[in-house]
Amino acid sequence: MAQAIAPTEKGADRAESLRLPRQRGVTFHRHERRWVTLCAERPVNDLLKTTPLDAWHRRLGARMVPFAGYAMPVQYDFTDALADRCRGGVLAEHLHCRSQAALFDVSHMGQAMLTGTGAAEALERLVPGDILGLKPGRQRYTLLTNESGGIIDDLMVANLGGDRFFLVVNASRKDVDFAHISAHLPAGVTLRPLPDRALLALQGPAAVGIVGGALSFMGVADTSVEGIACLVSRSGYTGEDGFEISVPAADAEALADRLVAHDAVVPAGLGARDSLRLEAGLCLYGNDIDETTTPIEAGLTWVIGKRRKMAWDFPGGAVMRDQLDNGAPRSRVGIRPDGRTPARAGTVVVDAGIVTSGGFSPTLNAPIAMGYVRRALAEDGTALTLMVRGKALPATVVPMPFVPHKYAR
Repeated sequence: MAQAIAPTEKGADRAESLRLPRQRGVTFHRHERRWVTLCAERPVNDLLKTTPLDAWHRRLGARMVPFAGYAMPVQYDFTDALADRCRGGVLAEHLHCRSQAALFDVSHMGQAMLTGTGAAEALERLVPGDILGLKPGRQRYTLLTNESGGIIDDLMVANLGGDRFFLVVNASRKDVDFAHISAHLPAGVTLRPLPDRALLALQGPAAVGIVGGALSFMGVADTSVEGIACLVSRSGYTGEDGFEISVPAADAEALADRLVAHDAVVPAGLGARDSLRLEAGLCLYGNDIDETTTPIEAGLTWVIGKRRKMAWDFPGGAVMRDQLDNGAPRSRVGIRPDGRTPARAGTVVVDAGIVTSGGFSPTLNAPIAMGYVRRALAEDGTALTLMVRGKALPATVVPMPFVPHKYAR
């Protein structure tokens, strides 16, 4: 299967990869300051929204930052029993997820229920995916597209049966997405946002031993986790096996406490989530995809359902068909810079394109990046030149993912 298995997210509608500001009493290990992709235009303040786990994060030593209008944990400074498992910080949380399990709070993302006779047909008119063919108990990654073939957002769609579809969209795009979908619904089909629910992601090889293996990859079901009623999917945004767990906001803290009570689990922040998804070669909305990039350019052709290619009757279908037949002008590629210097988002690829995501890979102990280059330069093994801090840095086009996916099959 292809790759992305959760909606990507960005802290603001425009791409913005910023280094973390120094704060007193905060210590960063090498490369950590440069690994986090976030919107950090202002300090955390009372104007920011909070998730149902805000107090829980602070109690466990989270460093909070602004992200998509929310106060969110970027990393933790663990104490007591958690410190015995993991020292905390972006690198340690990242590696703990790869080796055991990490718990991420993604409650800032938009959850909604689409219901009514004809719900599948209505949603399918807005995306290139095969929604009519999505069976109950299954979910699919798809894209909202515009008439130019650009990506309004990427999202997850789960068929709960009985003309009920559960949607998860990106935090920075949920207002745009919900308005766009609602404006195109026929009578009798309704979209109901679910702000009273939290969303947790338990990711890593130890996750299945905690949640259980009843679900196959991309399966979804109403079930009990740690004695709490939840809506669970076997999916995630790290490249690891794992689960995304929708739970009533009132039960979120109890569920989080019970999950981290397992010796294999530690909380992890946005910093580790970003480095994990980059290693997995997964797109970040606002960086790697947006309303000016098409699925063909982004290497997401696989989201276009086989049946949908018969008619191309979705927004931007004609543009995508032309690019598929004749080639897109640019392609998203993996990039390995030579040496140890990372190439960040916005780095120019000389006479070729631009880096859209980049940083240092904790798993590979080397810099990695992705970006767009001219079609003629998109073949694996092609030599590139990056301009990093005014200096030319050799690099090579490489396959993605950088770290193999470990999804349950």
